[in-house]
Amino acid sequence: MISKRTFSGLLAVVAVLGMSMGHAWAQAVKAPETLIEEVSVDVLNAVKADKSIQAGDVAKVIVLVDAKVMPHVNFQKMTALAVGGRYWNQATPEQKKRLQEEFKTLLVRAYSGALAQVKDQTVRLKPSRPMAEGAKTTIVKTEVLGKGDPLQLDYQLEKTDAGWKIIDVYVAGVSLAQSNQNSFSQELGASGIDGLISKLGQLNKNAASGGSKS
Repeated sequence: MISKRTFSGLLAVVAVLGMSMGHAWAQAVKAPETLIEEVSVDVLNAVKADKSIQAGDVAKVIVLVDAKVMPHVNFQKMTALAVGGRYWNQATPEQKKRLQEEFKTLLVRAYSGALAQVKDQTVRLKPSRPMAEGAKTTIVKTEVLGKGDPLQLDYQLEKTDAGWKIIDVYVAGVSLAQSNQNSFSQELGASGIDGLISKLGQLNKNAASGGSKS
């Protein structure tokens, strides 16, 4: 479901999406740019220091994502964007719950492979257009620097009552939500919401039985 181009950027997604719990209070008061910049170093260092994560230990990745990523992502909104408004609005609460669970597992397993590639990357914040007063969404632009050409990695954040939450990620200009929506739409058109849930579940089962550590 995830394109190779998108997968190649997932290691950087993890590096910048992550947030140490000690910074949780700051999300509501700090500018999104400051938030992203500060937590990048923390998470990159954590990944580089954990050989199990670098080796693709899925259980460790799940702990990392749940503790440092998910509290700071509006994952319901991200899943809704990936599924598409038409089908998301048609889904029952139980179907929405299952879609989020399977989509999360899909991304976590992609992360586990991408994390094994984290070596000497650093993240640099790029100049962004100033937010309009009262704006509810913004884009934070970054570059991931390492061997080879820099990777453009941008984050769309939405201001909520709980602070700024990430709702989409752009890898080399390609939206993670839109990329998945394009592939999900084929399954949704053929088999509906339950068909997509089943397909994602099967992909996750295949990945889990394909030699991934747990």
